[in-house]
Amino acid sequence: MPDEGVTSGRRFVAVNEILEKHRRRPEELVAILQEVQEVYRYLPEEVLTYVATSMGLTPARVFGVATFYENFSLEPKGKYVIRVCDGTACHVRHSAPILAALRERLGLKDGRNTTPDLTFTVETVACLGACALAPVVTINGKVHGQATPEAIVALIDELAKGERES
Repeated sequence: MPDEGVTSGRRFVAVNEILEKHRRRPEELVAILQEVQEVYRYLPEEVLTYVATSMGLTPARVFGVATFYENFSLEPKGKYVIRVCDGTACHVRHSAPILAALRERLGLKDGRNTTPDLTFTVETVACLGACALAPVVTINGKVHGQATPEAIVALIDELAKGERES
């Protein structure tokens, strides 16, 4: 029977590299969680527990940090994270129809934000800080200003086509 610690260690190779890079220092927990989230695209519960144990922290402390900051997600996200700004400037310039068109095209209903195949995640944000370009949408951080429902859906269709062909 394999040693559970060794098995866990192998399973979390990337996490161990991140922990070693930060020398498991508790004051670097936020940076560690940011890097872990880059690897998994979210913070799985078992990984948070592993991070806590590896750093000598309580799981409650690590989960507390992970749930305090809006930037962290405990839910799986898609390969493409689409953020629709709904700040005042974007809202006034019709960001809501963009969001509705995206959700309809991707079949996101009942409060779901991520497609079942984990290709797309759609989120709204309070402000992306690019009001002059309103309405603004980002796809994996790339800004698309003066967006329209038609243009953003066309981008999504293009990305989906690329995913099917790869």
